[in-house]
Amino acid sequence: MKELLIVVDYQKDFVDGTLGFAGAEALDGPIAQRIAVVRAGGGDVIFTMDTHGADYADTMEGKKLPVAHCLKDTLGWQLYGQVGASLLPGDPVFEKETFPSLDLADWLRERDYDAVELCGLVSHICVLSNAVMVKAALPNAAITVNARLTASYDPDLHQKALDVLEGIHITVTDR
Repeated sequence: MKELLIVVDYQKDFVDGTLGFAGAEALDGPIAQRIAVVRAGGGDVIFTMDTHGADYADTMEGKKLPVAHCLKDTLGWQLYGQVGASLLPGDPVFEKETFPSLDLADWLRERDYDAVELCGLVSHICVLSNAVMVKAALPNAAITVNARLTASYDPDLHQKALDVLEGIHITVTDR
């Protein structure tokens, strides 16, 4: 079985930066451990990175969320902590200017993964939207989100996102 772990937007600005929230830092060790387990089992690991430019305030997202974050090449844009240290040369990294990544979906369509797991931040925004992209690209893959490896600044939206994921046939574990 060919396995893939997608680490979604575990970046400094979402952990302890401009959009950081309590509890996000607690995911660092467990996500890094999951990366190590997947690699040890012969699976692949890829990363997405929310990536904005100086024109962020002029974008639709910038108008709806007027908090500059994940500006390319800033400290807040960098992957956080042990997770960032887990990035290896050659690991695919998908920089994305909005919540889901079309480039990721296109890349996945050319692969034959049997199992895909997503983790990272934020559960009800980028994790959810990228899980939908994975489902579209690999409709027959077993897709999983471990509830202990994702979080949100809004506990109610977090639980609702997990419900929606289950509703679209994505397995949510450790809930």
